[in-house]
Amino acid sequence: MGEALRCGGGVRFKSYGETPLIPVKSFAGKRVAIFGLGRSGLSAARALKAGGAEPLLWDDKPQSMLSASKEGFTIENLKVADWSEIDALMLSPGVPLTHPEPHWTVKAAQEANVPVIGDIELFARTLNALPEKQRPKTVAITGTNGKSTTTALIGHILKAAGRDAHIGGNIGIGVLDLPEMHAGTIYVIETSSYQLDLTQTFRPDVAVLMNFSPDHLDRHGDMDGYIKAKKRIFLNQTAHETAVIGTDDEWSQAVVTEMTAHHSVNLIPISSRRTLGRGVYALNGVIYDATTDRARQIIDLKTVRTLTGRHNWQNACAAYSACRALGLTVEVIVAGIRSFPGLDHRMQEIGRIKNVRFINDSKATNADAARQAMSSYDSFYWIAGGRAKAGGIEELKDLFPRVKHAYLIGEAAELFEKTIGTAATCTQSRLLFTAVAQAFAAAEKSGKEEVVLLSPACASQDQFTDFEARGDAFKEAVADIQRSLASA
Repeated sequence: MGEALRCGGGVRFKSYGETPLIPVKSFAGKRVAIFGLGRSGLSAARALKAGGAEPLLWDDKPQSMLSASKEGFTIENLKVADWSEIDALMLSPGVPLTHPEPHWTVKAAQEANVPVIGDIELFARTLNALPEKQRPKTVAITGTNGKSTTTALIGHILKAAGRDAHIGGNIGIGVLDLPEMHAGTIYVIETSSYQLDLTQTFRPDVAVLMNFSPDHLDRHGDMDGYIKAKKRIFLNQTAHETAVIGTDDEWSQAVVTEMTAHHSVNLIPISSRRTLGRGVYALNGVIYDATTDRARQIIDLKTVRTLTGRHNWQNACAAYSACRALGLTVEVIVAGIRSFPGLDHRMQEIGRIKNVRFINDSKATNADAARQAMSSYDSFYWIAGGRAKAGGIEELKDLFPRVKHAYLIGEAAELFEKTIGTAATCTQSRLLFTAVAQAFAAAEKSGKEEVVLLSPACASQDQFTDFEARGDAFKEAVADIQRSLASA
Protein backbone atom coordinates (compact mmCIF):
# COMPACT_ATOMS: atom_id res chain seq x y z
CA MET A 1 0.00 0.00 0.00
CA GLY A 2 1.21 3.54 -0.65
CA GLU A 3 1.03 6.42 1.74
CA ALA A 4 2.03 10.01 2.26
CA LEU A 5 5.17 10.35 4.32
CA ARG A 6 6.79 13.27 6.14
CA CYS A 7 10.40 13.71 5.16
CA GLY A 8 12.72 16.58 5.95
CA GLY A 9 9.78 18.73 6.99
CA GLY A 10 7.79 17.95 3.86
CA VAL A 11 5.29 15.57 2.34
CA ARG A 12 6.56 13.01 -0.13
CA PHE A 13 4.97 9.88 -1.52
CA LYS A 14 6.02 6.31 -1.93
CA SER A 15 4.47 3.99 -4.47
CA TYR A 16 2.37 0.94 -3.92
CA GLY A 17 4.25 -2.29 -4.46
CA GLU A 18 1.19 -4.53 -4.40
CA THR A 19 -1.50 -5.34 -6.94
CA PRO A 20 -3.87 -2.42 -7.60
CA LEU A 21 -6.58 -1.68 -5.12
CA ILE A 22 -9.05 -0.25 -7.67
CA PRO A 23 -10.08 -3.04 -10.07
CA VAL A 24 -11.36 -1.64 -13.39
CA LYS A 25 -14.40 -3.78 -14.27
CA SER A 26 -15.78 -1.69 -17.14
CA PHE A 27 -13.69 -3.69 -19.63
CA ALA A 28 -14.37 -7.15 -18.17
CA GLY A 29 -14.09 -9.78 -20.90
CA LYS A 30 -12.55 -7.28 -23.34
CA ARG A 31 -9.09 -6.82 -24.80
CA VAL A 32 -7.33 -3.55 -23.94
CA ALA A 33 -4.05 -2.59 -25.58
CA ILE A 34 -1.61 -0.72 -23.33
CA PHE A 35 1.31 1.21 -24.71
CA GLY A 36 3.92 2.63 -22.35
CA LEU A 37 4.89 0.50 -19.38
CA GLY A 38 5.92 3.12 -16.88
CA ARG A 39 4.10 3.63 -13.59
CA SER A 40 0.68 4.45 -15.06
CA GLY A 41 0.85 1.78 -17.78
CA LEU A 42 1.66 -1.08 -15.42
CA SER A 43 -0.80 0.22 -12.85
CA ALA A 44 -3.55 0.22 -15.50
CA ALA A 45 -2.58 -3.27 -16.63
CA ARG A 46 -2.93 -4.62 -13.10
CA ALA A 47 -6.23 -2.81 -12.55
CA LEU A 48 -7.70 -4.04 -15.83
CA LYS A 49 -6.59 -7.61 -15.19
CA ALA A 50 -8.05 -7.51 -11.69
CA GLY A 51 -11.33 -6.34 -13.23
CA GLY A 52 -11.53 -9.20 -15.71
CA ALA A 53 -10.06 -7.60 -18.84
CA GLU A 54 -7.29 -8.99 -21.02
CA PRO A 55 -4.53 -6.36 -21.18
CA LEU A 56 -2.14 -6.53 -24.15
CA LEU A 57 1.13 -4.78 -23.31
CA TRP A 58 3.78 -3.21 -25.53
CA ASP A 59 6.60 -0.71 -25.12
CA ASP A 60 9.57 0.55 -27.10
CA LYS A 61 11.87 -0.57 -24.28
CA PRO A 62 12.56 -4.34 -24.18
CA GLN A 63 13.44 -4.17 -20.48
CA SER A 64 10.00 -2.76 -19.65
CA MET A 65 8.32 -5.59 -21.54
CA LEU A 66 10.52 -8.16 -19.81
CA SER A 67 9.48 -6.82 -16.42
CA ALA A 68 5.81 -6.94 -17.45
CA SER A 69 6.07 -10.49 -18.73
CA LYS A 70 7.55 -11.57 -15.40
CA GLU A 71 4.31 -10.35 -13.82
CA GLY A 72 2.39 -12.69 -16.10
CA PHE A 73 1.06 -10.10 -18.56
CA THR A 74 0.52 -10.80 -22.25
CA ILE A 75 3.10 -9.05 -24.43
CA GLU A 76 1.52 -8.23 -27.79
CA ASN A 77 3.32 -6.58 -30.69
CA LEU A 78 0.84 -3.79 -31.35
CA LYS A 79 2.55 -2.96 -34.65
CA VAL A 80 1.19 -6.16 -36.17
CA ALA A 81 -1.87 -6.67 -33.94
CA ASP A 82 -5.38 -7.01 -35.35
CA TRP A 83 -6.89 -3.77 -34.02
CA SER A 84 -10.41 -4.91 -34.96
CA GLU A 85 -10.18 -7.28 -31.99
CA ILE A 86 -9.05 -4.59 -29.54
CA ASP A 87 -11.67 -2.68 -27.52
CA ALA A 88 -9.56 0.26 -26.27
CA LEU A 89 -6.05 1.67 -26.22
CA MET A 90 -4.76 2.72 -22.80
CA LEU A 91 -2.03 5.24 -23.56
CA SER A 92 0.54 6.28 -20.99
CA PRO A 93 0.38 10.07 -20.53
CA GLY A 94 3.97 10.56 -21.68
CA VAL A 95 3.16 9.23 -25.17
CA PRO A 96 2.12 11.89 -27.76
CA LEU A 97 -1.61 11.96 -28.48
CA THR A 98 -1.68 14.79 -31.03
CA HIS A 99 1.66 16.68 -31.15
CA PRO A 100 4.22 16.87 -32.53
CA GLU A 101 2.27 14.10 -34.24
CA PRO A 102 0.07 11.25 -33.00
CA HIS A 103 2.00 8.21 -31.86
CA TRP A 104 1.77 5.22 -34.20
CA THR A 105 -0.45 3.36 -31.73
CA VAL A 106 -2.85 6.32 -31.69
CA LYS A 107 -3.00 6.30 -35.50
CA ALA A 108 -3.67 2.55 -35.53
CA ALA A 109 -6.40 2.88 -32.91
CA GLN A 110 -8.09 5.77 -34.69
CA GLU A 111 -8.07 3.94 -38.02
CA ALA A 112 -9.80 0.99 -36.34
CA ASN A 113 -12.23 3.30 -34.46
CA VAL A 114 -10.79 2.16 -31.13
CA PRO A 115 -11.10 4.69 -28.25
CA VAL A 116 -7.85 6.08 -26.84
CA ILE A 117 -7.99 6.61 -23.07
CA GLY A 118 -5.74 7.06 -20.04
CA ASP A 119 -5.58 5.98 -16.42
CA ILE A 120 -7.74 8.88 -15.18
CA GLU A 121 -10.47 7.79 -17.61
CA LEU A 122 -10.26 4.21 -16.29
CA PHE A 123 -10.66 5.61 -12.78
CA ALA A 124 -13.61 7.76 -13.93
CA ARG A 125 -15.45 4.84 -15.55
CA THR A 126 -15.04 2.77 -12.40
CA LEU A 127 -16.34 5.67 -10.32
CA ASN A 128 -19.29 6.35 -12.63
CA ALA A 129 -20.40 2.72 -12.51
CA LEU A 130 -21.11 2.92 -8.77
CA PRO A 131 -24.58 3.69 -7.40
CA GLU A 132 -24.78 7.29 -6.19
CA LYS A 133 -24.93 6.27 -2.51
CA GLN A 134 -21.71 4.27 -2.86
CA ARG A 135 -19.87 6.90 -4.88
CA PRO A 136 -16.86 8.50 -3.14
CA LYS A 137 -15.97 12.16 -3.58
CA THR A 138 -13.24 13.30 -5.95
CA VAL A 139 -11.18 16.49 -5.95
CA ALA A 140 -9.06 17.03 -9.07
CA ILE A 141 -6.35 19.67 -9.33
CA THR A 142 -4.58 20.96 -12.44
CA GLY A 143 -2.66 24.03 -13.57
CA THR A 144 0.84 24.90 -14.72
CA ASN A 145 2.23 25.63 -11.27
CA GLY A 146 1.14 24.97 -7.70
CA LYS A 147 -0.93 21.86 -8.34
CA SER A 148 1.29 19.49 -6.35
CA THR A 149 1.41 21.70 -3.27
CA THR A 150 -2.34 22.31 -3.52
CA THR A 151 -3.02 18.59 -3.89
CA ALA A 152 -0.87 17.78 -0.87
CA LEU A 153 -2.42 20.60 1.17
CA ILE A 154 -6.00 19.52 0.42
CA GLY A 155 -5.14 15.94 1.29
CA HIS A 156 -3.47 17.02 4.52
CA ILE A 157 -6.42 19.17 5.61
CA LEU A 158 -8.86 16.32 4.95
CA LYS A 159 -6.73 13.77 6.78
CA ALA A 160 -6.23 16.14 9.71
CA ALA A 161 -10.02 16.50 9.84
CA GLY A 162 -10.37 12.72 10.16
CA ARG A 163 -11.63 12.15 6.62
CA ASP A 164 -10.75 9.01 4.65
CA ALA A 165 -8.70 10.89 2.04
CA HIS A 166 -6.24 9.43 -0.47
CA ILE A 167 -3.79 11.44 -2.58
CA GLY A 168 -2.42 10.42 -5.97
CA GLY A 169 -2.59 10.76 -9.73
CA ASN A 170 0.21 12.80 -11.23
CA ILE A 171 1.78 13.08 -7.77
CA GLY A 172 3.43 10.09 -6.11
CA ILE A 173 0.90 7.26 -6.36
CA GLY A 174 -0.86 6.29 -9.60
CA VAL A 175 -4.59 6.88 -9.39
CA LEU A 176 -5.44 3.20 -9.90
CA ASP A 177 -3.08 2.23 -7.07
CA LEU A 178 -5.19 4.10 -4.52
CA PRO A 179 -7.39 2.16 -2.06
CA GLU A 180 -10.57 0.63 -3.44
CA MET A 181 -13.63 2.84 -3.75
CA HIS A 182 -16.33 3.02 -1.12
CA ALA A 183 -18.74 5.59 0.28
CA GLY A 184 -17.05 8.18 2.46
CA THR A 185 -13.72 8.06 0.67
CA ILE A 186 -12.32 11.27 -0.84
CA TYR A 187 -9.80 11.00 -3.67
CA VAL A 188 -7.52 14.02 -4.11
CA ILE A 189 -6.02 13.71 -7.58
CA GLU A 190 -3.40 15.83 -9.30
CA THR A 191 -4.05 15.76 -13.05
CA SER A 192 -1.67 16.80 -15.81
CA SER A 193 -2.66 18.17 -19.21
CA TYR A 194 -1.45 14.89 -20.72
CA GLN A 195 -3.82 12.90 -18.50
CA LEU A 196 -6.78 15.22 -19.06
CA ASP A 197 -6.29 14.97 -22.82
CA LEU A 198 -7.15 11.26 -22.45
CA THR A 199 -10.38 11.69 -20.48
CA GLN A 200 -13.99 11.62 -21.69
CA THR A 201 -16.21 10.92 -18.66
CA PHE A 202 -14.22 12.31 -15.71
CA ARG A 203 -16.52 14.37 -13.44
CA PRO A 204 -14.82 15.49 -10.21
CA ASP A 205 -16.98 16.82 -7.39
CA VAL A 206 -14.48 19.65 -7.04
CA ALA A 207 -12.25 20.65 -9.96
CA VAL A 208 -9.41 23.11 -9.33
CA LEU A 209 -7.58 25.04 -12.05
CA MET A 210 -4.67 26.96 -10.55
CA ASN A 211 -3.13 29.00 -13.36
CA PHE A 212 -1.60 29.01 -16.81
CA SER A 213 1.82 29.84 -18.17
CA PRO A 214 3.39 28.50 -21.39
CA ASP A 215 4.38 24.87 -20.80
CA HIS A 216 4.32 21.56 -22.71
CA LEU A 217 3.59 23.44 -25.94
CA ASP A 218 5.46 20.80 -27.91
CA ARG A 219 2.83 18.29 -26.78
CA HIS A 220 -0.23 20.49 -27.32
CA GLY A 221 0.79 22.47 -30.39
CA ASP A 222 0.28 25.93 -28.93
CA MET A 223 -1.12 27.74 -25.91
CA ASP A 224 -4.70 27.24 -27.11
CA GLY A 225 -4.16 23.49 -27.26
CA TYR A 226 -2.62 23.46 -23.80
CA ILE A 227 -5.51 25.44 -22.30
CA LYS A 228 -8.06 23.26 -24.08
CA ALA A 229 -6.52 20.14 -22.50
CA LYS A 230 -6.54 21.65 -19.01
CA LYS A 231 -10.16 22.82 -19.35
CA ARG A 232 -11.26 19.21 -19.82
CA ILE A 233 -11.23 18.97 -16.03
CA PHE A 234 -14.59 20.83 -16.13
CA LEU A 235 -15.99 18.97 -19.14
CA ASN A 236 -18.69 16.95 -17.38
CA GLN A 237 -19.39 19.06 -14.33
CA THR A 238 -22.96 20.17 -13.54
CA ALA A 239 -24.62 22.46 -11.02
CA HIS A 240 -23.99 19.76 -8.39
CA GLU A 241 -20.20 20.16 -8.70
CA THR A 242 -17.77 22.96 -7.87
CA ALA A 243 -15.09 24.62 -10.02
CA VAL A 244 -12.31 26.55 -8.28
CA ILE A 245 -10.36 28.73 -10.73
CA GLY A 246 -7.43 31.09 -10.31
CA THR A 247 -7.74 34.59 -11.76
CA ASP A 248 -4.17 35.84 -11.55
CA ASP A 249 -3.25 35.38 -15.22
CA GLU A 250 -5.07 36.42 -18.38
CA TRP A 251 -5.69 32.88 -19.60
CA SER A 252 -7.31 31.79 -16.33
CA GLN A 253 -9.39 34.97 -16.25
CA ALA A 254 -10.72 34.07 -19.69
CA VAL A 255 -11.71 30.62 -18.42
CA VAL A 256 -13.61 32.22 -15.50
CA THR A 257 -15.45 34.50 -17.93
CA GLU A 258 -16.32 31.57 -20.16
CA MET A 259 -17.48 29.39 -17.27
CA THR A 260 -19.60 32.21 -15.87
CA ALA A 261 -21.35 32.71 -19.20
CA HIS A 262 -21.86 29.14 -20.37
CA HIS A 263 -21.75 26.72 -17.44
CA SER A 264 -24.07 26.05 -14.52
CA VAL A 265 -21.32 24.75 -12.24
CA ASN A 266 -20.80 26.28 -8.78
CA LEU A 267 -17.87 28.60 -9.54
CA ILE A 268 -15.40 29.93 -6.95
CA PRO A 269 -12.78 32.35 -8.34
CA ILE A 270 -9.58 32.73 -6.32
CA SER A 271 -6.75 35.28 -6.29
CA SER A 272 -3.56 36.00 -4.39
CA ARG A 273 -3.18 39.45 -5.94
CA ARG A 274 -6.43 41.40 -5.60
CA THR A 275 -9.84 41.70 -3.97
CA LEU A 276 -12.65 39.75 -5.61
CA GLY A 277 -16.28 40.81 -5.52
CA ARG A 278 -17.12 37.14 -5.07
CA GLY A 279 -14.64 34.39 -4.35
CA VAL A 280 -11.67 33.66 -2.10
CA TYR A 281 -8.61 35.88 -2.15
CA ALA A 282 -5.43 36.68 -0.25
CA LEU A 283 -4.19 40.21 0.39
CA ASN A 284 -0.70 40.53 1.85
CA GLY A 285 -0.97 36.90 2.91
CA VAL A 286 -4.35 37.16 4.64
CA ILE A 287 -7.09 34.93 3.18
CA TYR A 288 -10.59 36.38 2.86
CA ASP A 289 -13.73 34.41 2.03
CA ALA A 290 -16.12 36.54 -0.04
CA THR A 291 -18.35 33.73 -1.27
CA THR A 292 -21.26 35.12 0.76
CA ASP A 293 -22.62 38.63 1.17
CA ARG A 294 -19.79 39.75 3.40
CA ALA A 295 -16.03 39.09 3.17
CA ARG A 296 -14.69 37.19 6.17
CA GLN A 297 -11.06 37.12 7.28
CA ILE A 298 -9.89 33.51 7.53
CA ILE A 299 -6.15 33.19 8.28
CA ASP A 300 -2.91 35.16 8.05
CA LEU A 301 -0.61 32.89 6.04
CA LYS A 302 2.46 34.86 7.07
CA THR A 303 2.24 32.89 10.31
CA VAL A 304 2.45 29.55 8.41
CA ARG A 305 6.12 28.79 7.72
CA THR A 306 5.44 26.18 5.02
CA LEU A 307 3.24 28.45 2.91
CA THR A 308 5.38 31.51 2.36
CA GLY A 309 5.19 33.56 -0.83
CA ARG A 310 2.40 34.77 -3.09
CA HIS A 311 2.29 31.51 -5.04
CA ASN A 312 1.58 29.60 -1.81
CA TRP A 313 -1.13 32.10 -0.94
CA GLN A 314 -2.90 31.09 -4.14
CA ASN A 315 -2.38 27.40 -3.27
CA ALA A 316 -3.93 27.98 0.15
CA CYS A 317 -6.90 29.87 -1.33
CA ALA A 318 -7.55 26.94 -3.66
CA ALA A 319 -7.26 24.36 -0.88
CA TYR A 320 -9.52 26.37 1.42
CA SER A 321 -12.16 26.71 -1.32
CA ALA A 322 -12.06 23.01 -2.21
CA CYS A 323 -12.37 21.91 1.42
CA ARG A 324 -15.26 24.32 2.04
CA ALA A 325 -17.01 22.85 -1.01
CA LEU A 326 -16.60 19.41 0.60
CA GLY A 327 -18.35 20.65 3.76
CA LEU A 328 -15.46 21.24 6.16
CA THR A 329 -15.82 24.11 8.63
CA VAL A 330 -13.59 27.16 8.52
CA GLU A 331 -12.06 26.27 11.88
CA VAL A 332 -11.13 22.75 10.79
CA ILE A 333 -9.59 24.00 7.54
CA VAL A 334 -7.54 26.66 9.33
CA ALA A 335 -6.21 24.05 11.76
CA GLY A 336 -5.19 21.87 8.80
CA ILE A 337 -3.44 24.74 7.05
CA ARG A 338 -1.48 25.59 10.17
CA SER A 339 -0.23 22.01 10.59
CA PHE A 340 0.76 21.50 6.92
CA PRO A 341 4.38 20.23 6.82
CA GLY A 342 5.05 21.41 3.25
CA LEU A 343 5.82 19.50 0.06
CA ASP A 344 9.02 17.63 -0.64
CA HIS A 345 11.11 19.24 -3.43
CA ARG A 346 9.18 22.53 -3.34
CA MET A 347 11.05 25.37 -1.60
CA GLN A 348 12.08 22.81 0.99
CA GLU A 349 14.88 23.70 3.38
CA ILE A 350 16.80 20.44 3.61
CA GLY A 351 19.65 21.49 5.86
CA ARG A 352 22.17 24.03 7.01
CA ILE A 353 25.96 23.73 7.04
CA LYS A 354 27.78 26.50 8.89
CA ASN A 355 26.43 29.76 7.44
CA VAL A 356 24.76 28.17 4.40
CA ARG A 357 21.12 27.07 4.01
CA PHE A 358 20.23 24.62 1.24
CA ILE A 359 16.84 24.96 -0.47
CA ASN A 360 15.48 22.11 -2.61
CA ASP A 361 13.13 23.49 -5.25
CA SER A 362 13.62 20.69 -7.79
CA LYS A 363 9.88 20.79 -8.51
CA ALA A 364 10.47 24.08 -10.38
CA THR A 365 10.57 22.57 -13.86
CA ASN A 366 9.87 25.81 -15.73
CA ALA A 367 10.78 29.48 -15.43
CA ASP A 368 7.49 30.54 -13.88
CA ALA A 369 7.88 28.00 -11.07
CA ALA A 370 11.49 29.05 -10.50
CA ARG A 371 10.40 32.68 -10.25
CA GLN A 372 8.35 31.84 -7.17
CA ALA A 373 11.39 30.56 -5.28
CA MET A 374 13.84 33.15 -6.62
CA SER A 375 11.50 35.97 -5.58
CA SER A 376 11.53 34.71 -2.00
CA TYR A 377 15.24 35.47 -1.41
CA ASP A 378 17.09 38.78 -1.70
CA SER A 379 20.27 36.99 -2.79
CA PHE A 380 21.28 33.38 -3.40
CA TYR A 381 23.69 31.01 -5.11
CA TRP A 382 21.60 29.50 -7.90
CA ILE A 383 21.79 25.95 -9.25
CA ALA A 384 19.80 25.81 -12.50
CA GLY A 385 19.58 23.84 -15.72
CA GLY A 386 18.54 20.53 -17.15
CA ARG A 387 16.39 20.10 -20.23
CA ALA A 388 15.15 23.57 -21.12
CA LYS A 389 11.50 24.38 -21.70
CA ALA A 390 10.30 26.73 -24.44
CA GLY A 391 11.46 30.26 -23.69
CA GLY A 392 14.21 29.09 -21.36
CA ILE A 393 14.85 31.60 -18.56
CA GLU A 394 14.36 34.82 -20.54
CA GLU A 395 11.44 35.87 -18.33
CA LEU A 396 13.63 35.67 -15.21
CA LYS A 397 16.02 38.45 -16.27
CA ASP A 398 14.63 40.88 -13.69
CA LEU A 399 15.73 38.43 -10.96
CA PHE A 400 19.29 37.85 -12.20
CA PRO A 401 20.68 40.71 -10.04
CA ARG A 402 19.75 38.63 -6.98
CA VAL A 403 21.99 35.78 -8.15
CA LYS A 404 25.39 35.92 -6.43
CA HIS A 405 26.67 33.16 -8.73
CA ALA A 406 24.91 30.70 -11.04
CA TYR A 407 26.03 27.06 -11.22
CA LEU A 408 24.58 25.59 -14.40
CA ILE A 409 23.92 21.91 -15.02
CA GLY A 410 22.66 19.62 -17.78
CA GLU A 411 21.82 20.30 -21.40
CA ALA A 412 20.81 23.92 -20.77
CA ALA A 413 24.09 25.03 -19.15
CA GLU A 414 25.50 26.83 -22.18
CA LEU A 415 22.14 28.33 -23.20
CA PHE A 416 21.49 29.63 -19.69
CA GLU A 417 24.95 31.21 -19.43
CA LYS A 418 24.29 33.12 -22.67
CA THR A 419 20.90 34.27 -21.34
CA ILE A 420 22.32 35.41 -18.00
CA GLY A 421 25.16 37.23 -19.77
CA THR A 422 26.84 39.83 -17.56
CA ALA A 423 23.93 40.05 -15.09
CA ALA A 424 25.59 37.42 -12.85
CA THR A 425 28.75 35.36 -12.83
CA CYS A 426 28.28 31.78 -14.04
CA THR A 427 30.00 28.42 -13.85
CA GLN A 428 29.08 25.55 -16.15
CA SER A 429 29.17 22.85 -13.50
CA ARG A 430 27.36 20.35 -15.75
CA LEU A 431 26.76 17.85 -12.90
CA LEU A 432 24.55 18.49 -9.88
CA PHE A 433 27.02 17.07 -7.33
CA THR A 434 29.72 19.36 -8.72
CA ALA A 435 27.40 22.38 -8.60
CA VAL A 436 26.47 21.77 -4.96
CA ALA A 437 30.11 21.48 -3.89
CA GLN A 438 31.09 24.61 -5.82
CA ALA A 439 28.13 26.62 -4.51
CA PHE A 440 28.84 25.65 -0.90
CA ALA A 441 32.52 26.52 -1.20
CA ALA A 442 31.68 30.00 -2.50
CA ALA A 443 28.85 30.63 -0.03
CA GLU A 444 30.89 29.50 2.99
CA LYS A 445 33.69 31.94 2.16
CA SER A 446 31.39 34.96 2.45
CA GLY A 447 31.04 34.46 6.20
CA LYS A 448 27.47 35.81 5.99
CA GLU A 449 24.13 34.03 6.03
CA GLU A 450 23.76 32.56 2.54
CA VAL A 451 21.30 30.45 0.53
CA VAL A 452 22.13 27.78 -2.04
CA LEU A 453 18.99 27.39 -4.13
CA LEU A 454 18.29 24.47 -6.46
CA SER A 455 15.51 25.85 -8.65
CA PRO A 456 16.32 24.42 -12.09
CA ALA A 457 13.67 26.07 -14.31
CA CYS A 458 14.07 22.95 -16.45
CA ALA A 459 12.83 19.43 -16.91
CA SER A 460 15.08 16.78 -15.37
CA GLN A 461 15.09 14.00 -17.95
CA ASP A 462 18.49 14.82 -19.43
CA GLN A 463 20.19 13.47 -16.29
CA PHE A 464 17.45 12.15 -13.96
CA THR A 465 14.29 10.08 -14.23
CA ASP A 466 12.19 12.90 -12.76
CA PHE A 467 12.33 16.00 -10.58
CA GLU A 468 12.06 13.85 -7.46
CA ALA A 469 15.24 11.94 -8.36
CA ARG A 470 16.95 15.27 -9.01
CA GLY A 471 15.84 16.61 -5.63
CA ASP A 472 16.99 13.44 -3.89
CA ALA A 473 20.40 13.77 -5.58
CA PHE A 474 20.61 17.34 -4.27
CA LYS A 475 19.88 16.10 -0.75
CA GLU A 476 22.53 13.42 -1.10
CA ALA A 477 25.10 15.95 -2.31
CA VAL A 478 24.43 18.12 0.75
CA ALA A 479 24.68 15.04 3.00
CA ASP A 480 28.05 14.21 1.39
CA ILE A 481 29.36 17.64 2.36
CA GLN A 482 28.12 17.15 5.93
CA ARG A 483 29.80 13.74 6.14
CA SER A 484 33.10 14.98 4.75
CA LEU A 485 33.20 17.91 7.19
CA ALA A 486 32.34 15.62 10.09
CA SER A 487 35.20 13.26 9.27
CA ALA A 488 37.75 16.00 8.58
